[in-house]
Amino acid sequence: MALGETASGDQPGLGDVLAGFSKVLSELKVECDLSLTGAWEIGRSGGLAQSPIRWNDSGTLRVVKEVPGGTLDPGKLVSGLARAAHRLGAQICECHLVERIDWAGVPEIYFASGRLRARKILFATNALSLNITELVEGMHPRLTLAALTEPATGEQLAAVGLTERKPFYTVDMPYLWGRVREDNSIVWGAGLVQSPDERNLDGVNIAAPEPSKMFDTLERRVRGLDPALASIRFTRRWGGPILFRDSWTPIFDWHPRSAKGNRSAIVLGAYAGHGVALSSYLGAWAAEALLSQRDLPPWGMLSAE
Repeated sequence: MALGETASGDQPGLGDVLAGFSKVLSELKVECDLSLTGAWEIGRSGGLAQSPIRWNDSGTLRVVKEVPGGTLDPGKLVSGLARAAHRLGAQICECHLVERIDWAGVPEIYFASGRLRARKILFATNALSLNITELVEGMHPRLTLAALTEPATGEQLAAVGLTERKPFYTVDMPYLWGRVREDNSIVWGAGLVQSPDERNLDGVNIAAPEPSKMFDTLERRVRGLDPALASIRFTRRWGGPILFRDSWTPIFDWHPRSAKGNRSAIVLGAYAGHGVALSSYLGAWAAEALLSQRDLPPWGMLSAE
């Protein structure tokens, strides 16, 4: 998983986010191979004279800037956070789809197999729960696509300029991002898939013709970046939920049903691909807000479109 540039303006600076993210992981004793060695922005104009990357991709892609960022193991991050939550007394109920919420009095969350009452709620799966969070206008859920290669040789990594193992992403179109994993396999990502009904990502099948064509295009594109990648084999394909907002700022506000009442629920998300560090950093902030220990920021308001 790569960490790169995030938001700007009144929102937390990238340094603040990464420092806060690292602090959360340290306090919870989460080990996830976090390495904040920086990230590369790559583009087709204005490249650095000593750019280690020179790829053929609708022009010549070069490193144009190095920014704060790094990599981590997402599986270790999730499992580490889960262990920390369990250690602190939380119960984790997997495979329990929330069907609806009764907001009368203390909110009641309904599942297929029962219900529970919750005085405080944090909605953090926004791309997969738009009906329950009641996010409608200006929200665009998508699946972002990624593919994994077989482990590259040291010679291949040197030839394509990735021996420093810094994650990278383009600052212009067509978009491309990636990172080298510990075993030298390389994750490459590009492309977004829309749900057939525009809102329910559960209806997306990445083996369907359109996503399959996009994966084929991505793999051909990667093999064409440099002769050293011409014969590299891809071993995995997947898609992950992502939510975009028209304003390109994250949502961080009270749920519409609780905003004027007892303020029992917060909606958090719409990171547009930058949620690795932001989700933990802002999640800690949200917990403090639910306990009336901190105010929510003005930039995350649902009405701020």
